[in-house]
Amino acid sequence: MVVLITGAAGFIGSHLVDAYLERNCKVVGIDDLSTGSRTNLRRALEDQRFFFIESSVARGAQQIEELLQHVGFSPDLILHFASPASPKDYADLPLETMAANAVGTRNCLEVALKTGARLLFASTSESYGDPLEHPQKETYWGNVNPIGPRSPYDESKRFGEALTMAYRRTRSIDSRITRIFNTYGPRMRQNDGRVVPNFIRQALDGEALTIYGAGTQTRSFCYVDDLVAGIMRYADAASLAGEVINLGNPAEFTILDFAKIVSEVAGVPMRSVHAELPADDPTRRCPDITKARNLLGWEPKVSVRDGIAKTIAHFRATALR
Repeated sequence: MVVLITGAAGFIGSHLVDAYLERNCKVVGIDDLSTGSRTNLRRALEDQRFFFIESSVARGAQQIEELLQHVGFSPDLILHFASPASPKDYADLPLETMAANAVGTRNCLEVALKTGARLLFASTSESYGDPLEHPQKETYWGNVNPIGPRSPYDESKRFGEALTMAYRRTRSIDSRITRIFNTYGPRMRQNDGRVVPNFIRQALDGEALTIYGAGTQTRSFCYVDDLVAGIMRYADAASLAGEVINLGNPAEFTILDFAKIVSEVAGVPMRSVHAELPADDPTRRCPDITKARNLLGWEPKVSVRDGIAKTIAHFRATALR
């Protein structure tokens, strides 16, 4: 099988590259390296079954097809994961974020249409905005500010979902959507602004952990290995075209409690400072994964404490290089 992964040098994308290579697949990775890193692909780049293309998916479907022709493969599966994904990144790169999720999604869908490939679009729990329903089911339409500071990500992902479904309805391609909730693990960028790398970096540096607002807002945290297993099960399933499935860990923590866990696992005293809550920051976020359990037989296995311990070990090892 030939798998095309966009955003291949990113946090989740690079783990998917490794997982499909372990399956003995041929993998073509596309990434413009705006937020990804070749370091994440260190092992893959030594594998003759992996072909890396430094390019943007927003360039055009024809350009993607030409790049694929250059490496000599036509994809059986397309995993569209190319997009800045942290609030810091999509604040710095709002137009690029919207291009990846709008133009890039259309380009990937056109390639899927021409090659007959199955396509899985990586959407996000951010499509639910600051939810009025809790926990969030796939049937919930969301509560999103369409012109707020998070909108380049939220709304472009929602547009990408609509486009994915429109191609399914009008072109009968096998396109499907996963809404990914907070995911963490090795290869997260230490300065990407998200809560897990922020807390771990601050704990390891002996700094107070920055908590926005009172810390009563909640999140759920899924370890990357669990997420990758869910994505692969979804991509494998033969009869789920047109479905939308949440993937995430339904164990819910307040940010303040999560800060205490990170401090305990890192072996440092819990110290915190409070900062103003960012605009449109969701007050609660937790997936309903009933659909993933029923259709995929999937649920996360790695506890937050175990996952944080593995992530801290990676951060420490990276700091020693």
